[in-house]
Amino acid sequence: MRTFRRSLRSRAWGVALTASVLAGLSACAGADPGDSAASGTTTPVSGGTLTFAVNTDGSCLDPHQSPADVDGLFARPIVDSLVSLSADGSLHPWLATEWSVSADQLTYSFTLRGDVTFSDGEKLDGAAVKANLDHIVNPATKSQLAAGTIATYNGTTVVDATHIQVHFKAPNSAFLPTLASAYLGIEAPQTLTKAPADLCTHIVGSGPFVSADGYSKGKGIEYARNDAYNWAPQTAQHSGAAYLSRLSIRIVPEDASRYGALTSGQLDAIASVPPVNVAQLKKTPGFQVQSAAAPGGNYNYYPNTVKGVFADVNVRKAFREGIDWQTIVDKLYFGQFQPAKGPISPATVGYDKSIEAAYAYNAEDAGKLLDAAGWTGRDSAGYRTKDGKRLTVVHPFLKAYAREQRDTLADQIQAAAKLIGIEVVDTNPDIGTFFANLGTGAYDLIDFSWQRSSPDSLRTLFGTENLPKGGFGTNAAGVSDPAIDKDFLDALATTDLVKQGALYGDAQHRVTDAVAVFPVYVFNYLLGSSSKVQGVTFEPQAFPTFYDAWKRP
Repeated sequence: MRTFRRSLRSRAWGVALTASVLAGLSACAGADPGDSAASGTTTPVSGGTLTFAVNTDGSCLDPHQSPADVDGLFARPIVDSLVSLSADGSLHPWLATEWSVSADQLTYSFTLRGDVTFSDGEKLDGAAVKANLDHIVNPATKSQLAAGTIATYNGTTVVDATHIQVHFKAPNSAFLPTLASAYLGIEAPQTLTKAPADLCTHIVGSGPFVSADGYSKGKGIEYARNDAYNWAPQTAQHSGAAYLSRLSIRIVPEDASRYGALTSGQLDAIASVPPVNVAQLKKTPGFQVQSAAAPGGNYNYYPNTVKGVFADVNVRKAFREGIDWQTIVDKLYFGQFQPAKGPISPATVGYDKSIEAAYAYNAEDAGKLLDAAGWTGRDSAGYRTKDGKRLTVVHPFLKAYAREQRDTLADQIQAAAKLIGIEVVDTNPDIGTFFANLGTGAYDLIDFSWQRSSPDSLRTLFGTENLPKGGFGTNAAGVSDPAIDKDFLDALATTDLVKQGALYGDAQHRVTDAVAVFPVYVFNYLLGSSSKVQGVTFEPQAFPTFYDAWKRP
């Protein structure tokens, strides 16, 4: 058994993370929020309420069920994890003080803290961890993400109150980094017996905050400090209870309203500062902007490669090459979001820069590709035709959930596609219809972002096991390639970081060759706040965390 007492360090990829993620985890403002001269009081102050607004609503507070980024943000103040992940790729103790992995990588042994109590009075012990992992994979939970990350989970043996063994049917080298995320966060065992719908509004954990009323759709969530908290992760900046007495997260989708509420003093901080306003806010006395580059999947468009017009690889290539994605992103987002040039973000460990040339703009080649695909006619509106049928791409677009001006972006992509003779029809289904369409393949194009701290996000997005198959599935492109699947399985089966990098690199090349993704932009979390707000940090997944946060008087 290989034992890890203080941290499991990803040395080879840690260098890559330092170069990419840390470059994005920068605080930028008129005055640096960590500058003692600019911030006045430098000693953290206990008490006060921080009011924070996000730009998109959640769907389910229970991270075991929901895959949504915002739901992970909502859940994190309430739930702790067994391990924590630092920005350099190192794993550190949290609820687990040490761990070891068997030589065959099928068994993970953990030693748990013995002094942790959930906010409902239950003690954290081995049985509690087992209940959580069992809950995640239980079909009744209908997990849309967490269960997939531990798909080969084979049960947990409770040795005693502070020692457990987690078993897998096949190696899963991504388990420990994923274990650090909120999606595998540990909830109070008694609450896990409730109906999934109940957990969507109220969860109980051992975290630094509690929420008596829980999440309310359209309104947000209110938290109070857990005064008994004394088991912060090793990556935190302090120990003991959180500084803030209360944390209030509200839903304010409209950019101008959210920004105006910040600058008028109605809010302490906001998510997603409108890119057009970032430069001005940085120059405004009394305010600051922090940014964090998100790893994992970019905001991408995914073509249905199985049926419809995009089943023809030449049409996919034409769509990829015939739209000037970089210019659209640069102009719309004022340089705050980097144009994406691959299936995953450059902030992801294992990102292969050599694929970027394949995503270059070439309208002339796009025209030739469409000619080769037989779309040689033109109708009265200028769209290409074949056998009297217009070249039309159906794009179910959830306008109600659009953020970062994605509706405007969709309009510009639609206009750019028309220039090469492709009609993009953006529909606006309700969420139920959207998932029904996804499950049956009734679409040509799907868009979403997928922030995840591990390169295993590639498997989530392009592995055969994650095809929609009649329901929710993250492999919206419909990729089913044994060679790509083998890359993913082999990467999970080795702890050699150089080998993992080569395997994930090969997968990126194969996905690119298959034209299974149209990368759009790399998401940067742009957090604007009053300069009174101090200590807000980011998880490597680019979620803000508030345990170390405090407010100057």
